[in-house]
Amino acid sequence: MLNQCQFIGNLGRDPETRTFQSGDKVCNLRIAVTEKWKDRDGNKQERTEWVSVAVFGPLADVANQYLHKGSKAYVSGKMRTRKWRDQSGQDRYSTEVVLQGPDAKLVMLGGPNNSSNSSYGSGGYGGSYDDGLARGGPPDDRDRQPDLDGEIPF
Repeated sequence: MLNQCQFIGNLGRDPETRTFQSGDKVCNLRIAVTEKWKDRDGNKQERTEWVSVAVFGPLADVANQYLHKGSKAYVSGKMRTRKWRDQSGQDRYSTEVVLQGPDAKLVMLGGPNNSSNSSYGSGGYGGSYDDGLARGGPPDDRDRQPDLDGEIPF
């Protein structure tokens, strides 16, 4: 079985981070993923989907510190639906992409507010680098590989 979701989009609002009693953190993101095309008549069409993302562990700190409303990011994680009860006692369901564990990936893509591509996570792919922030340490330029010149390596 495969449960892997990948999205590129822009944050619709600033990240929201909560700390649990255990000290673990979760950072919640809402990413706008826009699809553009031309219809049969040549008219431009556009549709935006909003993707909820829950980031756990050291990546939660990275997302909270470096992402903000309007930031462009690539996220890769597992889709999960959770059940919860609202204030009136009704069962509700939320589906979100969860970034947690060795396969989680967060890449901040360059743009006006993101000066370079930065990759964080336990999993990896060719050409990415880990600047230490995902491990909780300070960036170390000696560990960096060259930027990917705006390419998304997947």
